[in-house]
Amino acid sequence: MRAACAAAALAAVLLLAGCGSHRTKPSQGGGSRQDHARGQASAGSSDRFHDDLSKPQGSRYRDGEDSVPPPLDVSKLVEPVPKAEPRSLYGNKSPYTVRGQTYRVLPSARGYDERGIASFYGNKFHGYKTSSLETYDMYAFSAASTTLPLPSYARVTNLENGRSVIVRVNDRGPFHDNRLIDLSYAAAVKIGIWPKGTGLVEVRGIDPGQPLQELPPPTVVT
Repeated sequence: MRAACAAAALAAVLLLAGCGSHRTKPSQGGGSRQDHARGQASAGSSDRFHDDLSKPQGSRYRDGEDSVPPPLDVSKLVEPVPKAEPRSLYGNKSPYTVRGQTYRVLPSARGYDERGIASFYGNKFHGYKTSSLETYDMYAFSAASTTLPLPSYARVTNLENGRSVIVRVNDRGPFHDNRLIDLSYAAAVKIGIWPKGTGLVEVRGIDPGQPLQELPPPTVVT
């Protein structure tokens, strides 16, 4: 999504893509509920990490444009607990087309099991609206998917090191041919996708009615 979205795609995706037209200025101070986990970025310094709101909208979606986020201690962050939630009124249109590619939103995350490349998005989207019109918090464990319903939950495992995180999917993207999922900055840090930027992952959808311990372990690439 993020770095991948071209400005030409914005009008097409509207409510479907987090990089669409639903940008609202972050609240004063931009504080997350989990400021204590931001390490050196906390204690009144978070404002300087927000987007330059004067920049053209299209400039947000170019590769290499996202700035380096502040340090983060993920050990203080709590993973979301999967629960049954109503489908969002926004971001679940199916099918939808972005940049000539048509996507279909799945009825649920149950049975979803895919492997591919994960990327992450951070500063330039922090505090702005996702496809489901929630506020994107790069310090929460969340993710963007082209096909999983909004909201839904998934376990994302870095297949190079075996580290996993539970994420709440509340956004659309990434719209790269070779990308499977966009992780929040916090999720990327937790499983080691950051600072490299991308990595091979397994994404397994979670059925809120199924105990997490019943999820089969992924096979790590050696």
